[in-house]
Amino acid sequence: MPKEKTDTSHLKELLGHANIHSSVAVYVQIENNVRFAIASGALKAGDQIPSVRELSDWLDINPNTVAKSYRDLEVMGLLYTRRGMGCYVNKGVQAQCRDKCRAQIAARLFEVCAEAKAAGMTAATIKGAAQASYKSGGNPYADPPKAIMALAKTKK
Repeated sequence: MPKEKTDTSHLKELLGHANIHSSVAVYVQIENNVRFAIASGALKAGDQIPSVRELSDWLDINPNTVAKSYRDLEVMGLLYTRRGMGCYVNKGVQAQCRDKCRAQIAARLFEVCAEAKAAGMTAATIKGAAQASYKSGGNPYADPPKAIMALAKTKK
């Protein structure tokens, strides 16, 4: 049974970001951001997510892109739709999202570290960049802050 209509103002911070310049497709960014919010507990079973129109307005993208993401998340079993009422988080999906997100992130971290090592970056430089990135508090798929990009410059 869905909860009462959820105040979506806090969700704008969680879901209201997409980067059209990212190598990750916008519909995948939306799917991942919903999965991240479920995994972290920011979205709980029965919570209503923003409507297709609302999220497409926040992201300034075509509503069909959001609709595709929501359909995919429904097929994955993470969301369900109540006709005329909205889209909600399914019960019992937090652990599934958390495990899948952690596995996906661990694999990407491995790739990034292997690439950095292959490009001649030291372990200390990689660790410093990872710590600075974590502390920056940036949103997934956001452009990296200038301070983070400055770490990529070769020191003479």
